[in-house]
Amino acid sequence: MQVLTARGGLFSTNCFLIADEVAKQAVIFDAPDNTVGVLLDQARKNGWNVIGLWLTHGHVDHIADHAAITEAFPEAKVLVHRLDEPKLLKPNSMFPLPFSIPARKADAYVDDGDVLKLGSLKVEVIHTPGHSPGHVCYHFADQKLLVGGDLIICGAVGRTDFPDCSHPALNASIRRIMRLPGDTRLLPGHCTPSTLAHELQTNEYVREAVEEPLG
Repeated sequence: MQVLTARGGLFSTNCFLIADEVAKQAVIFDAPDNTVGVLLDQARKNGWNVIGLWLTHGHVDHIADHAAITEAFPEAKVLVHRLDEPKLLKPNSMFPLPFSIPARKADAYVDDGDVLKLGSLKVEVIHTPGHSPGHVCYHFADQKLLVGGDLIICGAVGRTDFPDCSHPALNASIRRIMRLPGDTRLLPGHCTPSTLAHELQTNEYVREAVEEPLG
């Protein structure tokens, strides 16, 4: 397993390429504007076939470069939770941008509990709404790795001031994710990688969510 990272775009958003080097297969997670090219170059250099763009959610800073991936690897499938597909269909409606993002339908939907395959790697989909209705995380349990999108962001958490956000749902999603092993490595949608244990120790928003009274 190899993990490559690129960061860029208007909102300094992360995207990740994760590859099974033996199977020569790779997936790109999220697609910020003017950022995925370096990952595509690495895929070509290593002879990896990019089989998919697996989106954590549909906000513009995570989907803008989707066309670059499917143009370079036409068989790559775009996956998203169905509750966030409307953002793919109307990508320029969230707020004004200095560029236009092409609309597209998802090739397939992911939902809570789905198990995806990347070569020999198993990837569990965890539905984590709050920052957006269809936000998901991708959990490589055997490798103790979580592609976390904008759920937890090294000292912060995802915004909940957009029209379809929910702070209670976000906190519930954080509580669920924090039940994973503490040494799980977190690849967030912004900022630098972390671990769940580190976030629990240092991130006041995560602690508030975990300690929030229920009922």
